[in-house]
Amino acid sequence: MASKSTIYKARILKELCFGNMLSASEISVRLQKSLPLTMRMLNELVEDGVIIEKGLAPSTGGRRPQTYAITPGKMYAIAVAMDQMVTKIALVDLQNFERTNELKYSLVLNENPDSLDELIQLISRYIGEVSIPFEKLQGVGIGMPGFIDSSKGVNYSYLDNQGKSISEKMEKLLGLPVFIDNDSSLIALAELKIGGSMDRSNVMVINISWGIGLGMILNGSLFRGYNGFAGEFSHMPLFNNNKLCGCGKSGCLETEASLKEMVNKTKEGILSGRVTSIKFLPDDIEVACEMVLNAAIRGDQLAVELLSEVAYNIGRGVAILVHIMNPEQIVFSGRGSIAGRLLLPPIQQALNRYCIPRLAAYTQLTISDLNKDAEILGAAALVVEQLDKRFTNRKPKPKNHPFAA
Repeated sequence: MASKSTIYKARILKELCFGNMLSASEISVRLQKSLPLTMRMLNELVEDGVIIEKGLAPSTGGRRPQTYAITPGKMYAIAVAMDQMVTKIALVDLQNFERTNELKYSLVLNENPDSLDELIQLISRYIGEVSIPFEKLQGVGIGMPGFIDSSKGVNYSYLDNQGKSISEKMEKLLGLPVFIDNDSSLIALAELKIGGSMDRSNVMVINISWGIGLGMILNGSLFRGYNGFAGEFSHMPLFNNNKLCGCGKSGCLETEASLKEMVNKTKEGILSGRVTSIKFLPDDIEVACEMVLNAAIRGDQLAVELLSEVAYNIGRGVAILVHIMNPEQIVFSGRGSIAGRLLLPPIQQALNRYCIPRLAAYTQLTISDLNKDAEILGAAALVVEQLDKRFTNRKPKPKNHPFAA
């Protein structure tokens, strides 16, 4: 069992990772500990080289306090962002959440019994190639699609491990703490901790991608539901279209509002002779999606029409969220958010039609500044979130680890 001082130091590091620069008094208030104790812990962390003094804070009328920050290049996370077809891995400096060495891999999750082993091999190889001392790595955070119980480390949709913890299996092989969560939940976590929702209490974060995910911030904290399955926005049955969804049901929001549907309709439009600047779309759906979104940004009529259709259908679902949750802010994030403000007019049009005006009037609609990077930043934030819980309980690097000294 770790000492109380070690645990408290971990909590201080967690606050500094998210707070960037804080004074001793700010930290003591946040953690509800005495100022003398906080000063002692900060001085020890400075002596250890983990944090640095960043100068005096602006004057508020009295003596200007010293501020502290994480030492650059001292604490890193391996951040992994997954969808059903593509996996991205990056090294994230927890001092400022800057990403380096970001790589993209093709990893199909559907009907792939070897997907978990493939993922472990990718991460293991990546750790060996980034040339960062192992002791600087605070853990591996992974965002992934599916029904995920993050407390148990189990994904009930993908990466089959016979119902056993994915996290525990990966920790034994990688020698690092491993944390997993739903991709949309981590996008919301990124918005809450380092994005545009840091000072908000009740926010709905919509992940526009191959499905339509939802991360919920309630009373200033990420809400995952009873066992982590909250936010399956994509599978709300809104349409009588007889289109089969990936969940096995028909008429889900995803069948009319996903980027996958937008790409498919673009291909149909090209084949049918619709006027468009897009001459063809490649089989790589991620590349194809970016082509359609960029065409919409340039004003291509077909692309704008199909993007507007997707956004309007998302707005129908958002109207339900507004009625149930009464959020102060709805953030549109994920890869679809690179379309920017093209999304907002059709979403607002749907709210005007389906939402009670008094409710909709008090909900702010915004486009994420993090957009397609939100998930990988959220994966790094997940590692930070767990510092005070797992910082002192790190498993030693196994003797048979492929990169053991």
